[in-house]
Amino acid sequence: MFPLARDSTDTTLNRARLVADPSVVVFWLRAADTLAEDDRADAFGDLRYYTEQVASALDANDIALVATRCETVFVALPNGRRRTVVLSGLDYPYGYVLVDPGGPERILTGIYSDDELLDELRAYFNLPDDSTDAAPHATT
Repeated sequence: MFPLARDSTDTTLNRARLVADPSVVVFWLRAADTLAEDDRADAFGDLRYYTEQVASALDANDIALVATRCETVFVALPNGRRRTVVLSGLDYPYGYVLVDPGGPERILTGIYSDDELLDELRAYFNLPDDSTDAAPHATT
């Protein structure tokens, strides 16, 4: 299920996220409200659709899919410190933050098709080409 609703009253989406595990953070900031209604609806629908298309690959590789409307994401570092990722002022007020704590995050702004998004996920998280299938289970 997509973790972000356009008119959500879920207050947890408005608090800064602390990311401690490999994750894809989907963000939709208040600045998107400045878009024309039709453009805003189209962008949100596309973001939602393409995110849902790659959700199974994320799940199969133990990568969390989380959402935020907050302009700040905190990344928990191995040394107990936090790194701040500021999302305001980017090209688009919506997109993705790819996070693998201990390494640099990657911010993708705007809409990515499912193929483009999957390519970005494979490159960033070093996923195999067949990453959309469930992880194999050892049998004896």
